[in-house]
Amino acid sequence: MDNVRIIKVKKSIFEDNDKDAERLRQQLKKEKTILLNLMSSPGSGKTSTLLALAKELQGKLKIAVLEADIDSAVDTETMLKAGIKAIQIHTGGMCHLDADMTRQGLIELGTEDMDLVILENVGNLVCPAEFDTGAVRNMTILSVPEGHDKPLKYPLMYEVCDILIVNKIDVMEYFDFDKEKVIEYAKLRNPEIDIIFISAKTGEGIPELANWIVKNTKEWIA
Repeated sequence: MDNVRIIKVKKSIFEDNDKDAERLRQQLKKEKTILLNLMSSPGSGKTSTLLALAKELQGKLKIAVLEADIDSAVDTETMLKAGIKAIQIHTGGMCHLDADMTRQGLIELGTEDMDLVILENVGNLVCPAEFDTGAVRNMTILSVPEGHDKPLKYPLMYEVCDILIVNKIDVMEYFDFDKEKVIEYAKLRNPEIDIIFISAKTGEGIPELANWIVKNTKEWIA
């Protein structure tokens, strides 16, 4: 057994991806473009939140969207119909994007004159949090129907994110959702995380979220 060589492949993959992600970040900084990585479980309201944000950011930032899914182009079609520049990335069965996959999408999208590109990552609370995409900021959406305990169950997602967006607050009265508990649990995982409560349907909280994005974009491209 002393002669057996053990190769930690997972560690090597992460290390290589982290270096590639940092190269991509620096490239985008030169281009004065910020990449935001949006992650959540399926059905949390990523696409509806992006549509509401696009309206609020009109005239403030030039934006585009990278849509990542295992299959289909439904979300990209929705974005294009709304007049938002977008492109679809199919992951070929993979449950996440890494830095190189993101770079390929950005090349096809074209970031010329874009202040902000939002990557709508694959709907999943595990894999996407493990891979650095080259984004400057990471965001996650937790919808009220999912429950306030998700930060306890999926710690890494909240540890790597700069902001938690709690969506669908318009239906909070119909669910056993504790607003104070979700704040407590998220801060337990990441004391520095920002938390904004929104309803993509009614527009509540969208101006505050848009202001957060504008502030972080201007800081990055300054």
